[in-house]
Amino acid sequence: MTTQVAVTNALEVSELRVHTLAGSPVLKGVSYAIAPGEVLALVGESGSGKTTAGLAALGHFRRGLAPAGGAVTASPRDGEPVDVLGLGERERRALRGHTLAYVPQDPALSLNPALRIGRQIAEVLEAHGYGASGEERAARVAEVLGEVGLPADENYQRRYPHQLSGGQQQRVGIAMAFACRPSVVVLDEPTTGLDVTTQTLVLRTVAALTAEHGVAALYITHDLAVVSAIADRVAVMRGGEIVECGAAEEVLRRPAHAYTRELVDAVPDLDGGGGLPEPDGDTETLRVTGLSVSYGEHRVLRDVSLTVHSGECLLLLGESGSGKTTLSRCVAGLNEHHTGTVELAGTALAPSTRRRTAEELRAVQYVFQSPYSSLNPRRTIAQSVEVPLEMLTELPKAARRERVAETLDRVRLSRTLAGRLPDQLSGGERQRAAIARALVTTPKVLLCDEVTSALDVSVQATIIDLLCELRAELGTAMVFVTHNIALARHVADRIAVLRGGEIVETGPVGDVLSAPRHEYTRELLANTPRM
Repeated sequence: MTTQVAVTNALEVSELRVHTLAGSPVLKGVSYAIAPGEVLALVGESGSGKTTAGLAALGHFRRGLAPAGGAVTASPRDGEPVDVLGLGERERRALRGHTLAYVPQDPALSLNPALRIGRQIAEVLEAHGYGASGEERAARVAEVLGEVGLPADENYQRRYPHQLSGGQQQRVGIAMAFACRPSVVVLDEPTTGLDVTTQTLVLRTVAALTAEHGVAALYITHDLAVVSAIADRVAVMRGGEIVECGAAEEVLRRPAHAYTRELVDAVPDLDGGGGLPEPDGDTETLRVTGLSVSYGEHRVLRDVSLTVHSGECLLLLGESGSGKTTLSRCVAGLNEHHTGTVELAGTALAPSTRRRTAEELRAVQYVFQSPYSSLNPRRTIAQSVEVPLEMLTELPKAARRERVAETLDRVRLSRTLAGRLPDQLSGGERQRAAIARALVTTPKVLLCDEVTSALDVSVQATIIDLLCELRAELGTAMVFVTHNIALARHVADRIAVLRGGEIVETGPVGDVLSAPRHEYTRELLANTPRM
């Protein structure tokens, strides 16, 4: 007869409710449990409450929010279960890092730019009394760096965060979270913005650490393809409630709730789906010839050449540091330190926007990755969209305002939002506003730099559909910069693959995805998560 051993959950959340200070509900009775060594993915769109639920597991509530009922129970490795919400602030602080740990989306939020990385990990150990001596803590610093796949030697430990790549910074953040061997780790979108190769390394690191050390992991994300690669179970949140929960394969392949089905259907399909119709005509809009950029002895771009026709979309694909954003900024005139030529309809453009004519500036527009940094927080949406018309046209004020209203309609952004500030809009609405600002001058070339990287899958799908409709309607040539090859069939006609500043492969989307010629392209495809 087999003896059944009861498995104690490392984290149990029961009927958790969180309200604003005005009494509006944000979480409405959320319940879940995570066993040691298990990864529970908490998924949902922006505003669903998933980050609030994740932070509540740490006993933390953002400004303006407060717990309104329910319980959070954590089980330390070496003690009795603890009522997290019943502790005082000092006791909760002691619990975080030791029993409960956190990995934020942006490693810049967890790393001190003024401290060497070895010292930062050592400080976590010292703060929680880990180890009986400095030598023991130093050994643990080296050990945990090795566990996340980073060098543990003294030279590497003496590096500052700015001397590391984004993926290395994120793995240092994971090392800090796992340093004191916690029983629960909350990971808040830790791979958003990372290229697929780096993302794969981070996901493998998290999976290995949780399994090897029996850590319960709450993985917050909007990327369902990532969920399929790492999670044991999935909880789907909508409007502050969990609407579906179950084994990852069951939820992703046979979703029971209509909202879950919507999320699954919105995930870009790398392998299927018909391509886009061929663009009409062969009007040459943009030609780049022999473009090179160097900073000292470091060559960022190496003799890059490409063409984009009217109404066509070229997907510029590559890992972080491949040079794709530098190339886009050169085309836009935002980086004048280059050799080679950029031509628009057969006419060479000056390297700098300062020396381009108003007509040329209207013709080439740029949509930045983050609308937070590209929209003036003190201007209303209508004012921001109107700026290019004020600077680059002689339209009277009434005509400018009418053009702004028409453009907001074109990107399907309600005119009622025109008077709001950027922080009063959702992420998807802000990105539509940024696109409207770029389109208001009816450009011939639109440069889109990672414009969907931080968006929910459903919002991402609507932005992609919008861009495809606009270029078909306006005949705009588009360069779509991304590290997410899964978007290719949904947005592009052709792909150009950048590696180390060089284009290593280019061709129609179907050809590149079905029969990649270069080993690097095959590696990117192999590392792209699939549902």
